[in-house]
Amino acid sequence: MYSFNNDYSEGAHPKILEAITRTNLDQNSGYGTDGHCTRAGEMIRREIGREDADVHFIVGGTQTNLITIGTALKPWQAVICVAQGHINVHETGAIEATGHKVLAMPGKDGKLTPADIIQALDHHTDEHMVQPKMVYISNSTEIGTQYSKAELEAIHSLCLSKDLYLFLDGARLGSALTSPVNDLTIKDIAALTDVFYIGGTKAGALFGEALIISNPDLKPDFRFMMKQRGALLAKGWLLGIQFEELFTDNLYYDLASHANSMADILRKGIIDCGYSFYSASLTNQLFPIFPDHVIEKLEKEFVFSLQEKRADGHSAIRLVTSWATREDACRNFLSILKNCSL
Repeated sequence: MYSFNNDYSEGAHPKILEAITRTNLDQNSGYGTDGHCTRAGEMIRREIGREDADVHFIVGGTQTNLITIGTALKPWQAVICVAQGHINVHETGAIEATGHKVLAMPGKDGKLTPADIIQALDHHTDEHMVQPKMVYISNSTEIGTQYSKAELEAIHSLCLSKDLYLFLDGARLGSALTSPVNDLTIKDIAALTDVFYIGGTKAGALFGEALIISNPDLKPDFRFMMKQRGALLAKGWLLGIQFEELFTDNLYYDLASHANSMADILRKGIIDCGYSFYSASLTNQLFPIFPDHVIEKLEKEFVFSLQEKRADGHSAIRLVTSWATREDACRNFLSILKNCSL
């Protein structure tokens, strides 16, 4: 059984494992105060063109989201996101558990729009309701789509005019930045958000996300919240080492490009077989729509997840490629699909 279920099925890129092994007996200070985290932070600041940014390393995405949102918002404030947003559907109420309401809006193609934000603001008008204070988006989105520069600029401009924080979840940012239709740079993202993160867990690291805070209002006492939420890893240098490697010799982008290339092989082959897609994703997540009997046959050879079951005998599934996905596995999937479709 070959897995297309997610982009963290494998361990880590060999360069990361080699770096950890090479430094295994070195002594480091704890909780992210070591030289590896310091150097990784400097590398990231240079990459994003923001020497004034604070960089924090956190183990996982859900923890990063709840700490960031919990720190930014006062007890009566809320965060706006698209209905399909990760904080709304895939985090077991983590944000609500911090005492903050998630205002889920319809969106379009998995993306939040300025109209959605205005609708949320217009509906929450006084102290008898929660006060929207932050906008949360993901790039790429939960259905593999991505924001254009114009779309991000429009949201950024609206957030400025309405005094809202803009937070971008970058768990799959590498895939979005290396997509063939992307017109954003990582410097653009740093300039157009108050806080965002660069995902490592889904980009070839063992684990880890690099949170970048640009807005000075969100910087004070952030490590206090990290500690309270169990996010100050004692062996924090393990995070720093990984991001040092990811931002050496373009590795972060190369690994994301590989994942996208493997998805492109699957995408083209699926189209050649005559099938359509649930979303127009050009990143490493694909959502083809197959007859249920074809899905049953594919399940005997591959692991993937169900996205949406339909009443017409068809369903959308999710296929995810990673930095380590093998081309022969993609070709084998297409060969079996073709035979199933005869």
